[in-house]
Amino acid sequence: MAENRSQGYLPRRAARSVLAALADTRVVLVNGARQSGKSTLVRQIGKETGAVWYSLDDSPTRDLAASDPAAFVRLNDRMIIDEIQRDPELLLTIKSLVDEQPNPGRFLLTGSARVLGLRELPDTLIGRMETIELWPLSQGEIDGTSSQFIDHAFELGPQLRYESSETRDGYLQRIVRGGFPDAYHRPEARRQTYLRGYVSDIINRDVIQLSDIRRGTELRYLVNTLAALSGQTIVPAKIATDLGVDGKTVKNYLRLLEEVYLIKRIPAWTRRISSRSVGLDKVAFVDSGIASALLNQTATRLRKPGAPLGGLFESFVTMEIARQIQWSNEHPSLYHYRTKDGDEVDIILENGMGQVIAIEVKASTTPRSDDFKSLSRLETRLGNDFIAGYLVYSGTKTLPFGPKMRAIPASALWNSEGE
Repeated sequence: MAENRSQGYLPRRAARSVLAALADTRVVLVNGARQSGKSTLVRQIGKETGAVWYSLDDSPTRDLAASDPAAFVRLNDRMIIDEIQRDPELLLTIKSLVDEQPNPGRFLLTGSARVLGLRELPDTLIGRMETIELWPLSQGEIDGTSSQFIDHAFELGPQLRYESSETRDGYLQRIVRGGFPDAYHRPEARRQTYLRGYVSDIINRDVIQLSDIRRGTELRYLVNTLAALSGQTIVPAKIATDLGVDGKTVKNYLRLLEEVYLIKRIPAWTRRISSRSVGLDKVAFVDSGIASALLNQTATRLRKPGAPLGGLFESFVTMEIARQIQWSNEHPSLYHYRTKDGDEVDIILENGMGQVIAIEVKASTTPRSDDFKSLSRLETRLGNDFIAGYLVYSGTKTLPFGPKMRAIPASALWNSEGE
């Protein structure tokens, strides 16, 4: 796609994946959080491909699709159907048509929830549909940089170098700003109002309506609790006790919040290298601006002692890396690592060959040798499969702390260059 940043549109890395999928796949679904830019992205692609736009958020359109789905899906040779989760049964009609007419690029769909997870539609479009996730803007998309840290890390390992001009205050501004296109450019107070309203709308409109849940108060309390637990492991049984519900209900709530792209759970990693691994998930908010708004944290407040900067900074870094997985050539799996002996590694990236990049995250500007203790023990256990251990911090220089250990500025995540 041609770049047109001057017109106010920030080009998305996912656009290349969508266009590639449309060239050889009958149905393409762009899935992601509300207001993450899905509609803007597919409208741009529609202009290039000649696809005609329909939105199921529009009542007359939704009524037409529900009353005569077979006629609706034949309205045009190439169709964009926005917010398909409003009528997921329409997927069955789409399946019938693309089986009859197996042309690539027939339908481009968007969804604001993991549609097939919210409805019992087993194997509806298996083999016929490719799903591409769209997250809120990455820092590289905002700045117009390449954001290839993951591939550079696996390629270069400890040889990766980057010198940063980003200040600590600059990172605080990025954390509270987040990446929602309609929010990041707003003044701070207005942005926080927008983001808190966004969460309320997600709970009321998507989670409660789509899932037949009537306990909105419990969900709101859970969301606020999870914001305070950013970067920490979560114990559903403890949360259940605090909420006064059973553990099964909390697990269901967590699943739903992940389905609507409000949170992302980071599973525990183990290769049975240690029988003392702890299998609890960590939680990260998909957008650091939302977590900051829920905690009523501004950049100024995050500078004060006792502010929840550590968890928010870790969550910010984790989700920046999670975004990059979508376009990484390595396409690694994302985990965290924790043992009963006290070893903790915030981020584990493991590629298909079992090679590992391990990352610790610290909001400090000064790295210390002690910050690498868990990384060093993990290197000993993994041997040659351990490519590099990085301490991502808020300083400016790449610093060596051993043959495979480096402290790197956080902005290397969206500015590093390969060799």
